[in-house]
Amino acid sequence: MTPGSGATNAIGRPPASDLVLLGIAVLAIATSAPLIAASSVAPLAISFWRSLLGSAVTLPWAWFRHREEMRSLSRYELRWTGIAGVLLALHFAAWLPSLQFTTVASSTALVSLQPVWAALLARSQGAYIPRSAWVGIAIALLGVLVLTGIDVSVDPRHLIGDLLALVGGMLSAAYVTAGERVRRTVSTPTYTSMAYGVSALVLLPMCLLLGQGLWGYTTSEWATIAALTVGAQLLGHTLIARVLRTTSATVTSLAILLEMPGATIIAAVWLGQVPPPAIIPAIVLLFAGLVLVIRSGDPRVPSESPPV
Repeated sequence: MTPGSGATNAIGRPPASDLVLLGIAVLAIATSAPLIAASSVAPLAISFWRSLLGSAVTLPWAWFRHREEMRSLSRYELRWTGIAGVLLALHFAAWLPSLQFTTVASSTALVSLQPVWAALLARSQGAYIPRSAWVGIAIALLGVLVLTGIDVSVDPRHLIGDLLALVGGMLSAAYVTAGERVRRTVSTPTYTSMAYGVSALVLLPMCLLLGQGLWGYTTSEWATIAALTVGAQLLGHTLIARVLRTTSATVTSLAILLEMPGATIIAAVWLGQVPPPAIIPAIVLLFAGLVLVIRSGDPRVPSESPPV
């Protein structure tokens, strides 16, 4: 997803139509964690089906519109698309199970640290990180310490979920970093259809080895899988891709941070997961740190939300 040439102001006001599309996208993505937490389907099985169905939906469109591109992909492009697909599968394998151990609020907040890990990955490859971004990283990591400390005091099992969500965010950053190598030359439909397909192939043996059933679900369970695929996997990220044509990556990334309170509110109303008041300062620290990191980034650099 590459911002349009007009997106040169990091915090410029986006068009009204983009605000509407961003609102729909954030709402679609915010339903992901509560749906997974409420589902009785095994997390890895959910990951497999949303990856497989995501690929099945996007592949015909990619073949119809980008057939020649798909036929002429270089070894470099194929290799990094495959690596991105593996990392996406591992992200799902870490983050989705976290929702069985900790709350939607904590898991969503911790997995949203993807911009922090992406910045540190970029620094390890020689990129320059502004001072304000380092301040944001420090504030966000302080928020992690506060949040995990509160979670352990409530229920020691929450620490397992918190660690899984943290690892999920790291893998999400690695997925985006790998994907950006391909996205410079490969279209979004081609990339996503192939990366989702690789993710499904990686998750299939994991599901079989761990005995996580892949069929025999009830109608409501299939409906949950379909809602996750259509909502977060396709609708949310497709609209984000559309918005990035005319709105900077910085504004888009800041808007996606609203997934945190959105998912928390949905979980509180629907699942009764009302977070303790003590968690609020931690969430504020995480949010403030992420805002600083994102605002410090180059608005022309491709950006992608966590693939939740």
